[in-house]
Amino acid sequence: MNILVTRPTPSANELVGYLRRLGREAWAFPLIEFFPGSQLRTLPMRLQALGKGDLVLILSRNAIHYAELILTSKDISWPKILNYYAIGRSTAIAFHAATGYKIFCPNQQETSETLIQALSAQAIKGKNILILRGNGGRNLLQNTLLGYGAQVELIECYRRCEKFYHGEKEGKRWRQKGIDTLIVTSGEMLMQLHCLFTDTDRKEWLLKCRLIVVSERLKILAKILGWKDIYVSHGSDNNTLLNFILTYTY
Repeated sequence: MNILVTRPTPSANELVGYLRRLGREAWAFPLIEFFPGSQLRTLPMRLQALGKGDLVLILSRNAIHYAELILTSKDISWPKILNYYAIGRSTAIAFHAATGYKIFCPNQQETSETLIQALSAQAIKGKNILILRGNGGRNLLQNTLLGYGAQVELIECYRRCEKFYHGEKEGKRWRQKGIDTLIVTSGEMLMQLHCLFTDTDRKEWLLKCRLIVVSERLKILAKILGWKDIYVSHGSDNNTLLNFILTYTY
């Protein structure tokens, strides 16, 4: 098995390091990179405007990283009176490490749907909710919470930018490496990967690779794009992905 990890750095390099130490052939091929978001500077004021029992929903570790940068620069702490929710385990761990606060996260797949299921409509009706995330993405979470009667505001803490690669050159490179397994953790990156390479590389190599994704929604998208050998990991953090690779693939 020769594995290509397409998630951003440093996560890609970390996972590749774990795999290589276990004797697996793996390479990092980050498809996106991150920068501060357009609304990051408003975060301290927005947090301080929330009242006791209001909610902050954190959708990625990157949101915490950039939020910490702006809060530290203003000498402001995360308010203790708020209820914090993370979309997944790795995000919850990162938040607890940064603050020491308790934060709730679902034990299922790291998706908006599972976070919605964990939030009681009665408990959030009339509450103010901040959603900390990157640019773009689905608005399912926001729209559902608005339907529950909450006041919801999105804060773009960071923005994702597509990294430029020469598709023909990269196709030749990875085919020579014998890449037969791809790890993709978002629909955005899956689409980018599909469009990057030439038609020949896509038909003869890319779509024949084993594909590891992190949700059933991504599996459906992958099938539409033409992949057939698709596995679903029940988490997008590196530990879960590593255990999945070691357990469910050969």
